[in-house]
Amino acid sequence: MKAAATACAAALALPLALVILLAGQNSAAGTGSELAGAPTAQAEHDIPPAYLRWYLDAATTCPGLPWNVLAAIGKIESDHGRSTAPGVHSGQNFAGAGGPMQFLAATWAAYGIDGDHDGRKDRYNPADAIHGAAHYLCTNGAGKGGKHLYRAIWQYNHADWYVRKVLAQAALYAAPTATGRGATAVGAALRWLGTPYSWGGGGPSGPTYGIAQGAGTKGFDCSGLTQNAWAQAGIRLPRVAADQYNAGSHIPRPQLQPGDLLFFATNPRNPATIHHVGIYYGRGRMIHAPHTGDFVRISQFTGNPYRERQYIGATRPAPHTTGA
Repeated sequence: MKAAATACAAALALPLALVILLAGQNSAAGTGSELAGAPTAQAEHDIPPAYLRWYLDAATTCPGLPWNVLAAIGKIESDHGRSTAPGVHSGQNFAGAGGPMQFLAATWAAYGIDGDHDGRKDRYNPADAIHGAAHYLCTNGAGKGGKHLYRAIWQYNHADWYVRKVLAQAALYAAPTATGRGATAVGAALRWLGTPYSWGGGGPSGPTYGIAQGAGTKGFDCSGLTQNAWAQAGIRLPRVAADQYNAGSHIPRPQLQPGDLLFFATNPRNPATIHHVGIYYGRGRMIHAPHTGDFVRISQFTGNPYRERQYIGATRPAPHTTGA
């Protein structure tokens, strides 16, 4: 929360694309408009997985706040914590701001949040700082969109050039997203990026400790993640990947939509050998929990020889889907 050195005397004209984005209304999930769509390839490349998860999670605490606005502020203020400038990791900069989201001490005292629930509110802790930024923006009306969003960002740093820079960066981070239940499932899965893989772990309510080699790890296995994602869309899936394959409408590959479930088998001619499931994300990619020692991530499956060789098909869960 830097003090503004010099505010522009008058607002300069916004680029047409940003005007259109600002005019849109954002859904409560933060993914209902072009401004708050799913992360683009540039976002995935530029934003560390843990930071991306915190941006997505913090945005949900303020209905209507676009996650990518938070991410754009994090990029500008500290390059998502990678900056070595004074005040990012300790101390303060020339304006008295500190931490990856650059909060003044007094502002942090008023709006700081314990984002990782460790019992402390620390502006140098990325999870806390990002949740604190969401709280501050929300208090200033960011969740209402349009002019309210513009003014909320302006409150963060009193300069119109800063607002324009944030919105331009935000537009690079988010792509148009699907609508309906598939979009809800994708959005739910994205919130768990960076969560550890845990054999037998996870379910509709979130990550859990698994079994066998997953007994000491709280997280998701592949079907636990898909079960959780689709539960947020109001659909209950069976627990095991092979059973999930038999619980939805089968979709030809050219008709895949975000949210569809992708299945992989040791023998692609035998559904009984299905061993992995992911959530289609678009552009040949999927969100999935790969294996022990890894974490929930976005991966390419189109053109990946291993995945292509084992791909058996896709399904689209529907409201009638049931299972244990």
